[in-house]
Amino acid sequence: MDIMDVKQKHEDALLSLPNVNGVAIGTKAGKQVIKVFVTHKVPLSSLQPSEIIPKNLEMFETDVEEIGTISAL
Repeated sequence: MDIMDVKQKHEDALLSLPNVNGVAIGTKAGKQVIKVFVTHKVPLSSLQPSEIIPKNLEMFETDVEEIGTISAL
């Protein structure tokens, strides 16, 4: 399974998590990762276990990036 398939498989679940407002494919340290965009990062201790973004989705690493609130111009 390639990274696009893994992203599509998990995208709906990721978007249902608190503060998540986008999912994409990007790079980190020269390798492809699944980027998860959030309005703001919060301490893990503030989240329920079911609300935590996994460090990996199948064989691909995730990278959480804080981007704030998205609004149309």
